[in-house]
Amino acid sequence: MAGKPKLHYTKGRGKMESIRWLLAAAGVEFEEEFIETKEDLEKLRNDGILLFQQVPMVEIDGMKMVQTRAILSYIAAKYNLYGKDLKERAWIDMYVEGTTDLMGMIMYLPFQPADTKEKNLALIIERATTRYFPVYEKALKDHGQDYLVGNKLSWADVHLLEAILMVEECKPDVLSAFPLLQAFKGRISNIPTIKKFLQPGSQRKPPTDEKFVAVVRKIFNI
Repeated sequence: MAGKPKLHYTKGRGKMESIRWLLAAAGVEFEEEFIETKEDLEKLRNDGILLFQQVPMVEIDGMKMVQTRAILSYIAAKYNLYGKDLKERAWIDMYVEGTTDLMGMIMYLPFQPADTKEKNLALIIERATTRYFPVYEKALKDHGQDYLVGNKLSWADVHLLEAILMVEECKPDVLSAFPLLQAFKGRISNIPTIKKFLQPGSQRKPPTDEKFVAVVRKIFNI
């Protein structure tokens, strides 16, 4: 039997968090090796196991995979969360790209200068409620099913729930105008593997705070 996937990243969310989410949703146990200092990162780079000198890096099935998108699509395909045909995969990809864009805005917010944070937070809420969430609300309304694609749990659903919870950390009532997304959030949160990941003590990471921002700046020299 193959060993558990091993995740190499910092102790925070960042680009690795969606990978943690997807593995957890698939019911896959994983180990984490944290990068806590600049030296930890340099060692990985010097050992030649980071294809483009960057993390996230995941050891899985004998590979040392890098590039978030490549890792996620591999996990989705391996654990049957990537649709049944090319068309379903294309829809999953489109939905995932949308949530990736939205989560990216939130991910970089703590690293921005204090004087621009308020403006950027307002932009995130505006984009979430006018550009992104209406798309998913309409998708659920149009096909009347429990999931975004193929009436079966997919990577798109897992990613959307992660995005919803991230936006709710910025504005708790953000779903007030989206009843189908509210119901979707409840359904997906109660899938046993996901419910477990949402419990305290899981490998889910907390929101990024100033202390963690300082650690990341030191490790990555930014």
